[in-house]
Amino acid sequence: MEHIFSATDLAKTFKLRKSRFASLRGHSFVNAVDSISFDVNYDEIFGIVGESGCGKTTVARLIMRLEKPTSGTMKFKGEDISALEGKHLKKLRQHVQIIFQDPYSSLNPVKSIFYTLAEPLWIHKIGGTTKEIKEKVRNILDLVGLPSSDEMLSKRPDELSGGERQRIGIGRALILEPEFIVADEPVSMLDASVRAEIVNLMISAKAKRNLTYIFITHEIDIAYAICDRIAVMYAGRIIEMGNTDEIIKRPTHPYTKLLVEAIPPLNPKKAGDTWGEDIDEGECAYYIWQPRGCKFQERCKYVQDICREEEPLLKEIAPGHFVACHQI
Repeated sequence: MEHIFSATDLAKTFKLRKSRFASLRGHSFVNAVDSISFDVNYDEIFGIVGESGCGKTTVARLIMRLEKPTSGTMKFKGEDISALEGKHLKKLRQHVQIIFQDPYSSLNPVKSIFYTLAEPLWIHKIGGTTKEIKEKVRNILDLVGLPSSDEMLSKRPDELSGGERQRIGIGRALILEPEFIVADEPVSMLDASVRAEIVNLMISAKAKRNLTYIFITHEIDIAYAICDRIAVMYAGRIIEMGNTDEIIKRPTHPYTKLLVEAIPPLNPKKAGDTWGEDIDEGECAYYIWQPRGCKFQERCKYVQDICREEEPLLKEIAPGHFVACHQI
């Protein structure tokens, strides 16, 4: 079996509450994810990249079935998981886990580190006796680079730094020994000095546990450093997808080019005073106001009449390299 996970025409539409604001009247729905398709191969790190608001986190929540898809299908190891409920969904979560973005709000503030890490074992009724469970918890703490002492087990999240909390979040995701991890911007809320440590930890855990990752980020330089393939999202759609090296070094879609151009240089002095002056301004299109045709048209310097009438579909321009643009 080639793919561990696949999504086909996956979509999620949210219904808006009635608004008191005149500017929103007549707009009832938000297309957070708009008919996207992609596959994730075994033992790879598949990146999903894009600005805040492009639908990345909604994709993560759909995969974890924290949200029900409006349409489309998702398959894990060939099994359709789009409509799983009850014990079948619970069983899936032994194999598919998530690392949340915010290490401050994703941990229960009143529970000890031992409870936080042991709870998944209790829920899924695995791990054996209390002594055996405690041993598993200590092993996970060792794996994520934290002390496995009784003192650490008794601590609560507010006694830990942000980096330590995220290590606990990673440990919680790994304790059930899953095969597939969805990492939703796992380093975006951490100090720069800690990010590299957490990324290295995830790569080390991947090698030790034979994991497959979906790594979601708005920082394309991080995706370039660790991902095998990436999908670039804009306004709920995938607009470019392929081998990471190919996309970063030879970006094809105008939006991907914009993201690459926005990466800060390693040495600002060598880059000169002109870096950033040619980067197009604008924000990711809000889903309520999606234009007819290409969603990127309002920010694209190459826009033509066809772009305003027809939405471009992903097409393969080279082996494994897909782009959705009328100008390609």
